[in-house]
Amino acid sequence: MQFRLKVTIAAAVAACAGAALAQEQTVTIGSVAPMSGPQAHYGKDNANGVKMAIEDLNKQNISIGGKKITWAVDVEDDAADPKQGAAVAQKLCDAKVNGVVGHLNSGTTIPASKIYHECGIPMVTGAATNPDLTKPGYKEVFRIIANDSSLGAGLAFYAADALKLKKVAIIDDRTAYGQGVADIFEKTAKSKGMQVVERQFTTDKATDFMAILTAIKAKQPDAVFFGGMDPQAGPMLRQMEQLGMTNVKFFGGDGICTVKLAELSAGAKTLGNVVCAEGGTSIQKMPGGNAWKARYDKEYPNQFQVYSPYTYDATMLLADAMKRANSADPKVYLPKLIESKYKGVTAVIEFEPNGELKNPAITLSVFKDGKKTPLN
Repeated sequence: MQFRLKVTIAAAVAACAGAALAQEQTVTIGSVAPMSGPQAHYGKDNANGVKMAIEDLNKQNISIGGKKITWAVDVEDDAADPKQGAAVAQKLCDAKVNGVVGHLNSGTTIPASKIYHECGIPMVTGAATNPDLTKPGYKEVFRIIANDSSLGAGLAFYAADALKLKKVAIIDDRTAYGQGVADIFEKTAKSKGMQVVERQFTTDKATDFMAILTAIKAKQPDAVFFGGMDPQAGPMLRQMEQLGMTNVKFFGGDGICTVKLAELSAGAKTLGNVVCAEGGTSIQKMPGGNAWKARYDKEYPNQFQVYSPYTYDATMLLADAMKRANSADPKVYLPKLIESKYKGVTAVIEFEPNGELKNPAITLSVFKDGKKTPLN
């Protein structure tokens, strides 16, 4: 009799434990960016934003569908390589993550978006800016930052209208991002009456630009526009100084609009000629920017670059859609994403029918005394 009682009690305890476990669920968000290679500083910044959001969500004791949620992040490295980006996307699909924040580069995001579409996992990017991303109309794909149509055009308008520049040379790194933003700048500059005196190409791995810059110098441009990222822009600025191109303005999109550009240019005087554009308002003008940045700097000192406020918001946006749908199942909460009106750190996030951000803002910045400074 005593033995049977012990068995019954043990069974009851096991049943209660099983019931408790049944009321818990882990929701995993994939974070994808280059975590290795010359663009790793961007990737770490992106991942930090996601991690901060996951930490905040876990403090909120959220229940969805009657289950207490434990939030987790799966950080993956796409090395800014389209093939590796596609492979990582398939890995996350196979792992059945609940949503994805990424990728950083348009060249990796565009091929990955097709894979997320096919497996039905929502992807929100706060960094990839090529307009082609949303052209296929995949319902799983969302962007919470201004695209290159805004960035390239905004820089061209500033060059023509504010600075009254007449002649510009253009270089791009042949990536989807670099070529895309350069094409838009060129088209807009020409529409404003500016003369494009030279169009040159490089790669996102190059560090020697002397031949390209020498050819450009001979055309005597007022400015150089570079479509690419800061690992190339930094050496380019140093080599422009070596060639005596110290009075030539240097334009670029969000790929060069980083704190690290000052370090990569190694004190070149030409850093003072930079005018760069990024999606959204400056962090000082974001609704929750200053308080959020103080928290970020405390947790990840000297790692802030550009996109982490957006990856933070992207993570919180996914969670908000899950809460409104009362489900972490991508098929169930996906329709709620397009209906979002989420008050984030960066902005109030609402979407156009194609997944583009409504009313995107852009900010132009310069470098004063080596520090990135937003223009008024």
